[in-house]
Amino acid sequence: MSSETSAVKNLDEVEKSSQLENYDDKLGLDSLDTSDGDAALQLVGAQAAAHFSEEYNRKLRRKLDLVIPPISAAVYFCQYLDKTSLNYASIMGFPIVNQNYNLVSMAFYLGYLFWEFPTVYISQKLRLAKYLGGNIVVWGILLMLHASTDNFGAFFALRFLLGMCESCVAPCLILIISMFYKKDEQAQRIAWFYIMNGLTQVFGGFVAYGISFYAGNALPPYKIIYILLGGLAVVIGIIVLIWLPDSPVNASMLTKEERIAALERVRNDQGGTENKKFKKDQVIEALADPRTWLVVLSTILTSIPNGALSNFSNIIVKSFGYTSKQTLILSTPGGIIGSAMVIFCGWYADKKNERMIPVVFALIPTIVGAAILIGMNGSSNKGVLLFATYIIGTFGSALSTIYAYNASNTGGHTKKVTINAMTMATFSIGNIIGTEIFQPKDAPAYIPGKTAIMVLLIVQLFVSFLLRWMNVRLNRKRKAHLADLKAQRGWTDEDVQKERERHAFADLTDRQNIFFVYTC
Repeated sequence: MSSETSAVKNLDEVEKSSQLENYDDKLGLDSLDTSDGDAALQLVGAQAAAHFSEEYNRKLRRKLDLVIPPISAAVYFCQYLDKTSLNYASIMGFPIVNQNYNLVSMAFYLGYLFWEFPTVYISQKLRLAKYLGGNIVVWGILLMLHASTDNFGAFFALRFLLGMCESCVAPCLILIISMFYKKDEQAQRIAWFYIMNGLTQVFGGFVAYGISFYAGNALPPYKIIYILLGGLAVVIGIIVLIWLPDSPVNASMLTKEERIAALERVRNDQGGTENKKFKKDQVIEALADPRTWLVVLSTILTSIPNGALSNFSNIIVKSFGYTSKQTLILSTPGGIIGSAMVIFCGWYADKKNERMIPVVFALIPTIVGAAILIGMNGSSNKGVLLFATYIIGTFGSALSTIYAYNASNTGGHTKKVTINAMTMATFSIGNIIGTEIFQPKDAPAYIPGKTAIMVLLIVQLFVSFLLRWMNVRLNRKRKAHLADLKAQRGWTDEDVQKERERHAFADLTDRQNIFFVYTC
């Protein structure tokens, strides 16, 4: 209760100083400075001059949907398949075992953590999709090189470099989605690419199952996996370089009129687009915002289970008494269930304008599944144990909803990339810890690791409700402040709309912009 009270007090102080007292001076309601505004201002200006019909906007959204979500999904499919290739290799003759296997697994997240902040700030200066595509091509080459060695040191180095290359994926995709889509469309679009986490479990399981029948001596089965997946990554990287747009301002897939319409479509959301200038004050604001640290806490609480299960799920299923071939097939339904939960949570998040309630929906089945695995340890009832492993993966959609939370609740480009970097850096820290909670000495039951997963996600339930309450409270206070300002200045509803339009692409943070509305 004391920490909650402290967070509320801190929130009061920040809100009071940044909104109630300083709107006129710092935000320039009389003379708003747009010289450091978004690149969008070059195309549409500070005031909306063009208006488009609902039908036109629907057609434009469909056009975007045919390109951005499918390519984003292909990227995420490739990333998750490549990241978890070690999970398949582990039961297909992979030469690294025991604690060295844990270390090789950890190396990916060490590289991810090491490069996360540099990569997001580099991407801010460059063409976003081009930077992403280049990284994908490089990691495809690195993945194929996994087939060239049997040495622990080489595997560790390659996994480290792979983590560095893949660290830009989620931040880049979240930024692209937030630039092209309205707040009530973002969670579903993020879900459409995040669903690949589950589908890769199905696809990868069947591919690994087919390769496991290979009886030749030319290459061990795990090396074939690495060559195939690496080649696929290179192809997808080239597709991203050619077809994925960087932002609405320079999207070659759109006509000039469509680019203007794409920007006007998102203007009222106050989220802004891209800005190449690094702004120190926005970094400071991100670090001072108590909600940032609750997002960080949420990410680590869900990432520790992710690090454990993404590398040990097949080993857990095999411990029930199945062969390696049976394990590869029996693990696939969990991916289907996880994917269904991602789609449901994304739909619910946009339909109900919620972010934290879907997180709760995602966590409960995992908590139940972990409890079953602990309570029925040693049971001969394989059907129930398999069911528990299938529902334990639903927590993954909590991470996609946290990504959507960041996209919908952050204004200011530098603040966005900072919070995305903190989220993904924490994601890597959680996954590093996760690789170590399933210790060889606890095999085959791994009871301490399963217990840790259950406890962490129960704590996350309470954090989710706290974050939601804070956003509801912020919106209530902001609505009251705006009403006071409207009365004080004698604004009509039309005046308020004009001010809202002027502030949209000024690269103001959510704290600085009184017209910004938080998604709970």
